[in-house]
Amino acid sequence: MKVSLYLMGYEDKKDIPEDSNEWKAWMCSRKATLELTHNWGTENEEKPYHNGNSDPRGFGHIGIAVPDVYAACKRFEELGVTFVKKPDDGEIKGLAFVQDPDGYWVEILGPNMESVV
Repeated sequence: MKVSLYLMGYEDKKDIPEDSNEWKAWMCSRKATLELTHNWGTENEEKPYHNGNSDPRGFGHIGIAVPDVYAACKRFEELGVTFVKKPDDGEIKGLAFVQDPDGYWVEILGPNMESVV
């Protein structure tokens, strides 16, 4: 398959099985895992996936809560992730938007977002 799967969740790396069959069963039994899929080559197509953030508008983004937005964003920067909005940009502070490899937006928010909602 010509895809990359990015699994986001809250797990301790030492608990992740190394055996691929055990890993599959373990991964599918998690309470909160988000799978992002990048289909190789779609960024080079004449008409790539529509990310919903330009006209015509549609699905805009997903969000994931993290314990520390600033720590998460520091790691994203180190990994070369593309930012749409960093935590201190714009009017709403303390949340960020990054892009997955296909350009879909992922909102990164923390436990204290009640002040902006």
